[in-house]
Amino acid sequence: MNRICNLFQIEYPIIQGGMVWCSSWRLASAVSNTGGLGLIGAGSMHPDTLREHIRKCKKATDKPFGVNVPLMYPEIEILMQILVEEKIKIVFTSAGNPKIWTNFLKGHGMTVAHVISSSKFALKCEEAGVDAIVAEGFEAGGHNGREETTTLCLIPAVRRTTELPLIAAGGIATGEAMLAAFSLGAEGVQIGTRFALTEESSAHDNFKEHCLNLNEGDTKLLLKKLSPTRLVRGRFMTIIEEAEERGASADELKELLGKGRAKKGIFEGDLQEGELEIGQIASLFRQKQTVAEVMSEIVSDFQNGLKKLSERDAFKF
Repeated sequence: MNRICNLFQIEYPIIQGGMVWCSSWRLASAVSNTGGLGLIGAGSMHPDTLREHIRKCKKATDKPFGVNVPLMYPEIEILMQILVEEKIKIVFTSAGNPKIWTNFLKGHGMTVAHVISSSKFALKCEEAGVDAIVAEGFEAGGHNGREETTTLCLIPAVRRTTELPLIAAGGIATGEAMLAAFSLGAEGVQIGTRFALTEESSAHDNFKEHCLNLNEGDTKLLLKKLSPTRLVRGRFMTIIEEAEERGASADELKELLGKGRAKKGIFEGDLQEGELEIGQIASLFRQKQTVAEVMSEIVSDFQNGLKKLSERDAFKF
């Protein structure tokens, strides 16, 4: 077992991303039941809804699972109290300063990982006392780092910066990509896009089918004046792209976004008016699978890839 498996008491160092409108109790428990670490995505849940998902997840699995908490969550104090009351053991935080809540969470016996997009923030995580770091590259779906550093560049930079257990994210959806991340210094991977498109994901089938038919270049990082977000090409993305090209202000972009746009697209399946978010790696897949099928394939391909590398003589110059 490596450090990530030891830290979270899981069989495989594979973590499912806590994605808004995708990461319900059903997805989280399915990933945990197949040997990874499932995460409930609190970012799109009202406090009472989160409590319901936590309790359902406890009934659906006896394996470790966690909750992903965006630190910009509007009712963060209420949410944190729920995590304490429900005796959550693992929390992944993102989109904020890890120093604010890490001591509180660890003080209540929780293991804490924080998501970053630069080696500069890796140092802040170390100072905050987190237990592990998720380094997420530019390829990722949804909200993204302003640095636009690719995973291939980010992982070795973070590894050079800190000795904390390191989880790679962004553009990772296969066993081969997991092997590449490990060769750069990662000890685990966080996978979002591929799990978002599984049977157990709470995303709408319209969204899943649409994303399973994307080609290379069908996503783009936009909304950099607000919070950089990777969007899928379509009517809404075109509106945002045209607004940014004419120099729209942050306030204008906020007005275009309105409220509930991501819910409309991802959860309700409105492909015209909704905000569709997915990672670049979506173009690699065409078939909807179950979590069990995805996990089995990733683990098998990782092990086969490792074996092939050990047998090759390509490195003998």
